[in-house]
Formats: sequence, C-alpha cells, structure tokens
Amino acid sequence: MNKRIGRFHVLTDLRFQQRFSHAELARFAAEGGADTIQFRQKSGSVRDMLAEAKHAASVCREQDVPFLVNDRLDVALACRADGIHLGQQDFPVREARRILGTEAIIGGTVTTVEEALAMQEAGADYVGFGPVFPTTSKDNPAPVKGLANLAQVCAAVRIPVLAIAGISVERIGPVIRTGAHGVAVMTAVTTAENPARAARAFREELDTVIAVSP
Repeated sequence: MNKRIGRFHVLTDLRFQQRFSHAELARFAAEGGADTIQFRQKSGSVRDMLAEAKHAASVCREQDVPFLVNDRLDVALACRADGIHLGQQDFPVREARRILGTEAIIGGTVTTVEEALAMQEAGADYVGFGPVFPTTSKDNPAPVKGLANLAQVCAAVRIPVLAIAGISVERIGPVIRTGAHGVAVMTAVTTAENPARAARAFREELDTVIAVSP
C-alpha cells in the first residue's frame, strides 16, 4: 500500500487568526500547493469542532488532498478523515492504528530520536520533529532542537520526517538537506495577508530544493 505522505503540511488554525474558517484555510493552502491539510483546534465545543472539521474535510476531498485531524481521534472518525496526527500525550499511536485501520495515515510529534523510534515501532507512517526553530504557536514549547538533531532523527528512522516549528521559506533548504521529507507550517500561512500566496512560496521553494537535493 502506497500512502500519500505529503511533503508540505499546512495546519489550519482559529487561535491566531479569525479571518478565515478552517475550510477556507484548507482551500487556500491546497490552492497554494499544500499536499496535506491538518485540522488543528485546541478549544471550543466538540460540536463546533466537528462541524468545522467536516467542512474542511469536504474541501480536501474536492481538492484531492489528504485531510488529517490533529489530536482528536473522535473527530477524525466522525468526519472520515484520511488520518490523524498525535502528540506524545495524545491517544496512543498503536491504539489509533487498531481503530483506524491500516489505510489511515498516522503521524506523531517527537522531540528525540528515542521518541521517533518508538513512534515508528508503534506504527506511525511519519513523524513531525521539533521544534526545529523557535516558535510562538505553542504555549509551552519544548526546547529548540536545531538542524543537527533533526538530521539525527532523519538518519535513525525509516519513515518520513517532517520538520516542525519556526519553518520559514528561507529555512527550507537547510531543513531538507538534513534528510527531512518535508515541512509542516501553520501561522506562516494562516496569518499571512494572502494565505494562498504564502503557501505557494513554500511550495515553490520546497520543489526547487528537492529537485537539487541528492
């Protein structure tokens, strides 16, 4: 089975901006070249969250872009998402795999080589490693890991590694040269004046760097 593990994940968000809905951000990101959308909402009622997720999932199906839900297994199941992204304190990856099945895309956030290997062993299809650079998108972010630690994780696991946190267009080259499969971004796209244009800048730089990388 050949799963579509995207190289450019965009996380939708309503915490840092309220101009656009999750569905609108999903459309902008997909139009700009995002190949995976992650629905991320940490607060609010489950009913509202589910309604937003269903709209965003519908947009992703129209755009033929995989749709993942961040953290919430119940929401992922209810909106028939393509998969889920889980943190270290979220639903266990092994149990999520048992519930969602072999076809679901399951990713997990890691901060060390040991965590990455454990995620791989538990059945994750990819890991997001970070924070590679400083970020303001989390209330209590882990210490910045840097490119050297990213390279160590990439060398240690067989599954794709996405660089997360503080990723800018200018940092894509150094990130990909560590062996990373791709990047995941949120506010760099969602809070941009023109989210579709911001996503396109990431996509074009990513494609350029990948084309010349060994």
